[in-house]
Amino acid sequence: MQYEGDVYRPPSEARSLIIQVTIGCSHNKCTFCHMYTDKQFRVRKREEILADLDECRDTYGPYVQRVFFADGDALVVKTELLLELLHYVKKNFPYAERITSYGTAKDVLRKSEEELVALRKAGLAMIYLGAESGDDEVLVHIQKGETAEEIIAAGQKLKRCGIQTSVTLISGLGGSAGMEAHAVKSAELINAMNPEYASILTLHLSPESPMAKEIQRGEMELLKPDQIMDETELFLTHIDSPGTVFRTNHASNYLALAGTFNQDLPRLLREVREAREHSRYRMESWRRRL
Repeated sequence: MQYEGDVYRPPSEARSLIIQVTIGCSHNKCTFCHMYTDKQFRVRKREEILADLDECRDTYGPYVQRVFFADGDALVVKTELLLELLHYVKKNFPYAERITSYGTAKDVLRKSEEELVALRKAGLAMIYLGAESGDDEVLVHIQKGETAEEIIAAGQKLKRCGIQTSVTLISGLGGSAGMEAHAVKSAELINAMNPEYASILTLHLSPESPMAKEIQRGEMELLKPDQIMDETELFLTHIDSPGTVFRTNHASNYLALAGTFNQDLPRLLREVREAREHSRYRMESWRRRL
């Protein structure tokens, strides 16, 4: 395997075979993110990807149940190459139950519905969509390069094409001043998309990131754990997305939540309030291991 640099994947892909289809992130401008700053974005050569797949087939073939296409947004790759890779995985890893990838809203919107349906039929089961926020002011501030309207349109397009969506939001991204708008509009974004999965990470910054420098200069205030719970409670009270599986199980989170909207909302809200009342949070020393 020819991994280049640090490799990131969603929590649910911990046991997956991870194949770098791209190196880095094609956008790579978000002010809070440091994941791919050490990489120059490129799509890997077809022969390199296939060589990795062949090596894994010979070593792990019968044991591979899930495959994740990395790095930051493999969906940016031309549909023809993605289709070839999907067919290759299906042929060489017969026990693979699903194939997934990161993807941006713009990646989704650039592809036609016919292309997305073809990808789904070839085995692309789910896209992890980093929405980060439903508040356009936050999205502009973090230089996301996408609007809430575009993110919603992408989620709805994936749903029409039969590809599942896992949407990620980041708690604390609006700072203390933008906390309420970030929480409420993020809930509205999830409601409009009604994704199969939604998760919240908690803002955790590298000291070298542009947003960390904003905080050091006093231009933005990082939320404290109690404020994170306030924001989460506000988010949950505005949710109306039946059937969406919800998690806050990332290493960055102060509190691990798990449930399904809307049926588990009363319990989730109770757990948030109890955690805040008793200050029952993961320790900062544990979170710093990120």
